[in-house]
Amino acid sequence: MHLEPWQWVLAVAAALLVGVSKTGLAGIGVLFVAIFANILPTKLASGFVLPLLIFGDIVAVASYRLHAQWRYLWRLFPWTVAGVVLGYFAMGRIDDRQARRLIGGIICAMVAMHLWRRWSGARNAVDGGPTSLGGTELRRTRWTAAPCEAWAKQGGRRTVDGGAQGATSDPLAHARGYKEGGAGVVEEETHGVWFAPTMGVLAGFTTLVANAAGPLMALYLLAMRLPKMEFVGTTAVFFLLLNLFKVPFMVNLGLITTDSFGVNLALAPAVWLGAWAGRKLLRRLNQKWFENLALGLAAVAGLHLLF
Repeated sequence: MHLEPWQWVLAVAAALLVGVSKTGLAGIGVLFVAIFANILPTKLASGFVLPLLIFGDIVAVASYRLHAQWRYLWRLFPWTVAGVVLGYFAMGRIDDRQARRLIGGIICAMVAMHLWRRWSGARNAVDGGPTSLGGTELRRTRWTAAPCEAWAKQGGRRTVDGGAQGATSDPLAHARGYKEGGAGVVEEETHGVWFAPTMGVLAGFTTLVANAAGPLMALYLLAMRLPKMEFVGTTAVFFLLLNLFKVPFMVNLGLITTDSFGVNLALAPAVWLGAWAGRKLLRRLNQKWFENLALGLAAVAGLHLLF
């Protein structure tokens, strides 16, 4: 694989961004996807960036693995596998021009989704959510069997749907319950049975076609109301396992070769340097300003791929 000097400069910059995105500034993930798609043949770029992502994922998992919440991952994995298989068949049947438009459209859609998520979060913060009590959003929940029995033995009473109600009630108990860990976990039912399968299939498809599943994973975990460290740890483990699963598909499509992996190894130090710098920069940079710049550049690159 031969790269011109200007391509090497952009590739090193994009590899740095891969590392930075894995250690805190996740909002810039779409930008390095767009850069690689503009300096390499579009389909090849999807396979080329995958080993770089794995290099960054290893650092992220080493840092945050203890915070991973596996129960949320098991809900996604079967559906994500289905999405990866769909993406594999799609990539095998489109040419490079079609891939440019598909990936450009995905990048623009991910930028729009990120902006919508930010706007929606800001609106809920101002309004207190659609249904709230003292600023805490109320959600219909169900208790798992173990805590129900434990509570019943302590003087509570069982409800019709398998839940439990204590002799002394707390109006915010159900609003807080699903945030608690261990035996007292409450499963959230707000989003319905379709939510995890839909997000899983979309994440699997977009990650194989464009390595752009980050915003979808963020939407899923934010909907689960995970605290910050659990959010980061669960995301890190999810993408390491998912990206490793994608490798045979990319090799079979001819998008990862010995030549391309040689260039990946040359760029690996830039990924690790970016991961180190990201942890330092996160404390000093205005993240909103930085993400706005990254989203703007990604949108321009996505539109360039489309048109």
